[in-house]
Amino acid sequence: MTTEHAPIVQMKNIEKHFGSVIALAGVSVEVFPGECHCLLGDNGAGKSTFIKTMSGVHKPTNGEIHFEGKPMSFDRPREAMTAGIATVYQDLAMIPLMSVSRNFFMGNEPLRKFGPLRFFDHDHANEVTMAEMRKMGINLRGPDQAVGTLSGGERQTVAIARAVYFGAKVLILDEPTSALGVRQTANVLATIDKVRKQGIAVVFITHNVRHAMAVGDRFTVLNRGKTLGTAQRGQITPEELQDLMAGGQEMVALEGSLGGTV
Repeated sequence: MTTEHAPIVQMKNIEKHFGSVIALAGVSVEVFPGECHCLLGDNGAGKSTFIKTMSGVHKPTNGEIHFEGKPMSFDRPREAMTAGIATVYQDLAMIPLMSVSRNFFMGNEPLRKFGPLRFFDHDHANEVTMAEMRKMGINLRGPDQAVGTLSGGERQTVAIARAVYFGAKVLILDEPTSALGVRQTANVLATIDKVRKQGIAVVFITHNVRHAMAVGDRFTVLNRGKTLGTAQRGQITPEELQDLMAGGQEMVALEGSLGGTV
């Protein structure tokens, strides 16, 4: 880990209400450059609401967001992306029948002038795509290969490489390994490690303790919209982290009532 002294993102006492439903109830998290900060919790813990608040999808009901030491308020995801906060969601926002290079540059198409006209610069897009994918350890058959022919892990890597190339300072990954096999998961975790070593802050949302422990530098657990605690690597064991995720004493009581079968 190559963290700098000051956090790049500070989420201070974040609350988010949807009518009478309190999705977040005073969550505070700091994220540092060059670290992988794992955000863990079961379904309904508030992970998705939290990352959508960090990335500009939701505005917090209460609390403050500081980015690079300055108070920040994002009205839409595009503003967060422009500032350098990129989010890779589970659906990846890719078109399967379109080439890897076209997906890589979707929304940021390089244009080449031809008289008064402008065309998509295939040569530049292809060259960049191949180079960036090689950096991530993925050897494509070619830039025209359809994204739909890639494995799930490779598609995740395309999305991550795309975010990094276009200037991400903070990379939020929403359950990137949840639907992957062992080998594909290993490739994605290796990609996260490469990104972290470039000095980019990674926020890794997951419910899988093993995956978190493989690459995480710090771990924050959410439960019912509240922070149960944050620990650095070496300060908590996988078993302790799993117990914290499961609700601690609630799980102990349930195990007792079920005869120790949990």
